Amino acid sequence: MKNRYGLLGKNISYSFSKGYFTEKFKLLGLHDHSYENFDIKTIEEFPSVLQESNLKGLNVTIPYKESILSYLSEIDSDAKQIGAVNTIKFTENGLKGFNTDAYGFQKSLEPFLKAYHKKALILGTGGASKAIRFVLNNLGLETQYVSRNKQKDTLTYNQLDDSVLNEFTVIINCTPLGTFPDIDKKPDIPYEYLTNRHFLFDLVYNPSKTTFLKLGQEKDASICNGLKMLELQADRAWEIWNS
Repeated sequence: MKNRYGLLGKNISYSFSKGYFTEKFKLLGLHDHSYENFDIKTIEEFPSVLQESNLKGLNVTIPYKESILSYLSEIDSDAKQIGAVNTIKFTENGLKGFNTDAYGFQKSLEPFLKAYHKKALILGTGGASKAIRFVLNNLGLETQYVSRNKQKDTLTYNQLDDSVLNEFTVIINCTPLGTFPDIDKKPDIPYEYLTNRHFLFDLVYNPSKTTFLKLGQEKDASICNGLKMLELQADRAWEIWNS
């Protein structure tokens, strides 16, 4: 293939990207384009991927969105601010990193935001959560990370109570909890305190309605999964590769 693209990650056979781009290339009649998974056990294996011929661009997923930074020649200003990269463009001057998660998340989120959504809980502290915080802060929301382990400036799940949930009415799940096949798993928040003023966003898209979202819906909260975000970030990556 003359134009090869792919996804860099670990244990990514389930990934959305390969099917999405393969279908996209077919619809666009791009028969000399391919998209494949580059499944590596550690980031130190990344240079071996660069030996592949005709690579034009890569997406990056967990757990390498942050560790990939040291391998890049240039980083887009937003991605630099976020501290995570999910899109790499191969240029004459080397590898340039971008973050299209932020774009995809913002466009997915905006239709659901209400005037009273002032504060957001971000569940999880991995690479994706950094793009989420970047967007929420840019939109004027106060944010608070929630993690299983006590860290600086981070709440733990057992600190979440009715007063916290009364204040933080936007809750974003950036953990993989609830992803198929472990669909019964969910973030350990006190769901009994959710109301119709809450908005729950899950970056997980398989299943389309996770237990986290179902329990929110049962309390009349607004809900959204991560599929639209994924499609939008993928389309934005495609624009970057072709610009």
